[in-house]
Amino acid sequence: MQEFCVIPTLFDEALVCNTIQKKSFIKGEMITSYIENRKQICFLKKGRAELIRTDFHGDVTTLEYYNEGDLFGEIFYLMTSNMQLNVYAKEECTVLFIPYDFLLTRCNKNCKIHEKIEEEILEQIFKRVIVLTNHIEMLTKKSIRDKLLAYFANLSFQKSSKTFTLPLSLTSLSTYLNINRSAMMREMKYLEEEGFIKREKRRITLF
Repeated sequence: MQEFCVIPTLFDEALVCNTIQKKSFIKGEMITSYIENRKQICFLKKGRAELIRTDFHGDVTTLEYYNEGDLFGEIFYLMTSNMQLNVYAKEECTVLFIPYDFLLTRCNKNCKIHEKIEEEILEQIFKRVIVLTNHIEMLTKKSIRDKLLAYFANLSFQKSSKTFTLPLSLTSLSTYLNINRSAMMREMKYLEEEGFIKREKRRITLF
């Protein structure tokens, strides 16, 4: 989850210009699809969501998890003709849909907050790119151990602490790292036995 302090308030104010749309979704409902170029950025104001990829063979993979305060949209992914990318609500969600035109032009109401929102969105896009880059780096690791240690190291850096709580369930984590859950659990057991980590359910301490 990203640290947002300004964006939610700014977006609430921006709704008056009728350019940004706010919509609510129930658990399991599709929020958006990347099949079409909708030319918009989405802001998760409330709830949790996930990005699901379905390839040509029908295999389903969870690419990303979104929490309150995260940005998402097709701007972060290159679409190909042999896969589908859809975002689904994991619980009740409220999402703001921000068209690119909002960032590139001024509305006829001459809203004073466009510039502030542009700055905030650009900063958060930069942070999202870092998150995606880190994820790609984890997936390129050859072994389950290396993937886990890279993920733990990234969380430790984010929290500025050797001890942290996994933001995902163990099943979701195995999907996120594209590894078998049973094999992942065995490797976590080995890491603990060898003194690399200490685990108490989802609470991890690195040594």
